[in-house]
Formats: sequence, C-alpha cells, structure tokens
Amino acid sequence: MRPLHDLCYMAILAFLLLVLGLCEPNEATSQKPNILLFMADDLGIGEIGCYGNYTIRTPNIDRLALEGVKLTQHISAASVCSPSRSAFLTGRYPIRTGMNGHDNGGKRVLLWNAASGGLPTNETTFAKVLKEQGYSTGIIGKWHLGVNCNSMDYFCHHPLNHGFDFFYGIPFTLVNECEPSRPGEIAVEYKEKLWFDAQVFFITVLTLIANKKWKLIDITWTVIVIFALSGTLFFMYWFIAFAFQPYWNCLFMRNLEIVEQPMDLKTKSGQIIKEAKAFINRNEDKPFLLFVSFLHIHTPHYTTKEFRGRSKHDLYGDNIEEMDWMIGQILESIDHNNLKNNTLIYFTSDHGAYLEGMEGSPHLKGSNGIYRGGKGMGGLEGGIRVPGILRWPGRLPANTVIDKPTSLMDIFPTVTNLGGGMPPKDRIVDGKDLMPLLEGHVLNSGHEFMFHYCAGHLHAVRWHQTSSETIWKVHYISPKFPEGAGACYGLKLCPCSGEKVIYHVPPLLYNLSSDPSEKNPLPSDSELYSKVLPTIQKAIARHNATLHKVPQQLYGLNNAWKPWLQPCCGTFPFCWCNKENDP
Repeated sequence: MRPLHDLCYMAILAFLLLVLGLCEPNEATSQKPNILLFMADDLGIGEIGCYGNYTIRTPNIDRLALEGVKLTQHISAASVCSPSRSAFLTGRYPIRTGMNGHDNGGKRVLLWNAASGGLPTNETTFAKVLKEQGYSTGIIGKWHLGVNCNSMDYFCHHPLNHGFDFFYGIPFTLVNECEPSRPGEIAVEYKEKLWFDAQVFFITVLTLIANKKWKLIDITWTVIVIFALSGTLFFMYWFIAFAFQPYWNCLFMRNLEIVEQPMDLKTKSGQIIKEAKAFINRNEDKPFLLFVSFLHIHTPHYTTKEFRGRSKHDLYGDNIEEMDWMIGQILESIDHNNLKNNTLIYFTSDHGAYLEGMEGSPHLKGSNGIYRGGKGMGGLEGGIRVPGILRWPGRLPANTVIDKPTSLMDIFPTVTNLGGGMPPKDRIVDGKDLMPLLEGHVLNSGHEFMFHYCAGHLHAVRWHQTSSETIWKVHYISPKFPEGAGACYGLKLCPCSGEKVIYHVPPLLYNLSSDPSEKNPLPSDSELYSKVLPTIQKAIARHNATLHKVPQQLYGLNNAWKPWLQPCCGTFPFCWCNKENDP
C-alpha cells in the first residue's frame, strides 16, 4: 500500500492537470492566426456562383462562402488597380498617399516598371506590422505598386521594402503586351498621336532642308541640325519604350532577382500554385501572412490549355474557372498541414469587372451583376462593389451573409489587430476592424460615410443611415456613355473629368437599399432629398478637412519610362533571361 502522502501528492497533481486542461485556450484563439489573402484582378461580383452566377463554375470560392461569412456590400477604394491595391495594403484612401492617379493622359495606374512613382516608403502596410510581430510575410503574383526610385537597384517601392519577406511575381500587371498574339493596350491613343507627330516632324525636317538648299528661308544649318537631333532623340525614346514593352514590363521576379524577362505565361499558373504551397509548407510551424495576388482575370485572360474551352463564356470564363481551381489547390495545403482552424482566409477582387472588353468580343467582357458600371468608372457601383468572403472555422460563423457597408481598407486594421500589432497612430486609417461585425458583437461596421474617387475627383459618396438602416448614395460626377450603352466603348477607360463625364447639378441621390442598380434617382425637389443631401455635404466638408497635400506618385515624370530605372536581368538594354526553366 502506498503511503498516504504519496496518494495525496498524486491527487493534487491530477487535480492541477485537470484544471490546466480545462483552462487551455481553444486552438483558434490561443495562437496568432495564419492569414491567407486571395485577390483576383478585375473580377466582377457577378461572376461568382455564391454571388448569383449560375454559368461559371467557382466551387472553391463558393465553398469558402458556405464555410464562412459573405459580405454583400464590400467596397473597393478605387475602380482601378494601383490606387485600390495601395488602399488595401495601407487601410487609407489613395488620395491620402498620393496614389489616386491623374486623369490627364490616362495615368490612373502605374504604366511602367521603370517609373519612379509607387507606394511611398513612409506608408505602413499590414505586412510591415505583422512582420514586426514575428510573422513570415509573403506575396505571390501581382504587385503594381512600383519598384525603384533613384536607380535600378534601389527597390524603394518593392514588396520587400514594404514588409514582405518573400516576393514571387510580377512587379507590374498583366497586359496584352505580355502575349505577342494580342493587340497592345498601354497608351494606345498616345501611340497613335506619336506616330502622327513623327510623320509631321519628318516632313518638317525635309521641308527645312529643301528650303535651306534652295535659299527660300533664312535659317542656319545649326538650327536645322539641333531641331532634327532633338526630335529624333524624342521619337527614338518613345519608340524604344513602346516597341520593347514585353521586356520592360512583362517580367517575373523572385525577391529582388529577375527570373524571367519577358515572362512565359504558359507556366505562371503552375508556378504560382507551387510557390504558394511551398510558402505554406515551410511556415507550417509559425504564423504567416500570405497574399496571393492573382494575375487572373486581367486581359489578355491567358489560360492554360487544360482549362481552355471548359466554360460557357469563352476564354473569359475559362480564366475564372482556372483561378478557382488554383484557389482549391492552395487550400489543399492548408488542410494537409492541419492549419484550417487557425487560418483566416479572405477572398476579394481589387475592383469591378472590365466592361469595355477586348477585341470587340462579347465573350471577353466582364459582368458586375445587377450593378451599373465597371472598372475605371469612378463611383458607379459596378466598378467598386466587389466580392468579400472570410473563413475561419471555430471563430467565424459558417454560411453567414452580412449586408452592411465594408471596405477593402478594413483588412488592414483587421489583420493587424489579429496579429498582435497596432495600426499607426500618426496618420488617419480609414479602414475598420471587421472582427466585431463578423463575430456578431456589433450590428454595423463603423463606416457611416464612404467617399468614391476617380483619380483626384470626388465622384460619389455613400451614407449608411443607421437609424433607418438605409444606404444613400450621391453622385456628383459620372461617365458619359454612348447612347444606349453601359460602358465607354471605344475607349480604354472612362475618363474622370472633362467633356466625357456628366457633372450633376443638382447631384443625383439614390436609395441603394431599394435601388441597388442606381436606376431611379430621387426627385431633387422632394422633402427626403432636401434632408439627406445636407448631411452628406457636411460629411464631405469634414472629410476634406482631413486631406493634406502629398507628393503625387502617378503624375507626370513619376509615371514615365526612365531607362536608368529599368529592372534588367542583363546589361541594359539587353534584358532577357529565363532562369526558372534553366537547368
């Protein structure tokens, strides 16, 4: 028989173990969660099964919605790429960071890898905050927020200078120029104007030479030579810039090293999956942030042969279904490593679908469902209302729909707080932490007003009137469509200002709660109009008081091709390599 004190000791030990076991926190809350962010490029809210599309198959995205929370009023901060993505990473309106773009010359996004503009180095991204909290941080896919500032090896705007440990992707964006069989899409109108100006210049030089030779005008040969050399250098600069765009813009990087220039589109889907899985596998035992920023479904809608012809919507639908498959492949790594219950997964698009399409094909145009407008159209709902799905088993409810205004900017404070960090206190953060809303602790997101810009022009404002649970939206400027059309056909993007927009005087007021398609504005002489509009006007005044002048990143020379900033895997201008497929 054991001594009494031994039995007492064992009883106390068993009791302590039982208490410790009961008090052990749940796995989903005891550890810092992994964060996996999926962002599609140019995907419309009307192109996903769980948002009402029955002709494009998206089973993996739909499964995320079934197992998590679906947001039905999820709003992008801009209707084009670079401004929207800067807001997503920083939680701040693009106009606060100088990333809002410029309507003149179509410079609303970065146009070159060799431009000096980009996400300012003094901005704080969620990757930077989480890295300080011990997270492994990676981005795979599209960046489109700049590379260099002063020299081709400075990398001030590069992802590795904005908090990411690992980058595998394209620093620019996918464009038609990346696929030789497609017509170009960068600065098409400007290229046509340059070609006309070059012909005028050539004729002018010949005329000057002829007049000088026949002594019809009194001009020195020095003036003629200087004029001819200056013009020739100018047109040679632009010829080199545009003629070799696949080499300048269509390159792939691994961290700071260029691995393909130009890139091989045939291998990209497989390589993105491979790198995403590898990142998850090597970080299975520590918290990680992985941002998978798809090249899909931006033009030229390049799709691997395994998925071509599978959908009912030609190459456009094939491209979406391939992206959905890629998501499923990456999710398999989460499940395989038993990380499902401790991983917050988020899916969205950077803005609405591109409606103007490509090559005039009705099958190569996007759909934003019931919402009017699309990519590039300022404050029209189709350009800024995007899918928003979050899944975290054990923490977020399954198969839940939230119909409250939320924003892509909300991801910044949400993941920052989940990772144990704090949003910066020295600047305005426009995003709101979504967790209280997602978990059902509050009824509203905290977004009373949202401001919808097109470049630097305020096009629209929405107001969530919580007392009546009504969403009001005022339009001050909107694009001028051709008669009977719903997009700016014949143009690359709708303008933000000038002759091809409508300035609404008085402003148009819609009740989005009952009229989400923005078809029936309230009469401007109605009593309701006179009550709602002044409230929104006061909100604009308060918002304007918080704005300060900042360096504009996408204006003028900041968004011009600078050869000395050109990323090059050889000796400029001999920039070509394929290290990924080199044994």
